[in-house]
Amino acid sequence: MHQPIRRIVTGHDDKGVAVVVEDRPAPNVRTVALRGGLTMTELWVSDSMPVAIDAPDATAQVKTLQPPADGNVFRVVRFPPEKTFIHNLTGDKARAAFGAVGSAEASQHSDNVRHPLMHKTKTVDYGIVLEGEIWLVLDDSEVLCRQGDVIIQRGTNHAWSNRSDEDCAVAFVLIDGEHSA
Repeated sequence: MHQPIRRIVTGHDDKGVAVVVEDRPAPNVRTVALRGGLTMTELWVSDSMPVAIDAPDATAQVKTLQPPADGNVFRVVRFPPEKTFIHNLTGDKARAAFGAVGSAEASQHSDNVRHPLMHKTKTVDYGIVLEGEIWLVLDDSEVLCRQGDVIIQRGTNHAWSNRSDEDCAVAFVLIDGEHSA
């Protein structure tokens, strides 16, 4: 079991002084059993752009992989080694794994995909590998991403494949988007 992620949130008191309004383990952590115990720690969510700086914490309402319309979500995903579950992952189980995070429609599973957890969302995702390593699987290629690497994923069909023996943690910011005409 890994140590919870400490979340420090700042704000202003009634006199306008900058203060810490929260300092505790992140309260919204979801585990996906169908993905070998993958965890998603929701750190912050916004439902508009520009972001309302003094908006209340809405992370408890995060129920999907995607951010709210016109919004964004900041999370850390801990990917366990996939060798413990990937060989049993049928198309139905892959869709159910995405369904467990409220996004069954994101699954792109078919008989000819490179990885059973291929998925696609209408988002721009910024990812930073915090620890471990993970393969970014695309339609025509794969890239090994290691600690410190940064990924900008722009609405592409992709999967995350942890082929190592250790967990991999990646921080993500997902921003609602649309494809240009």
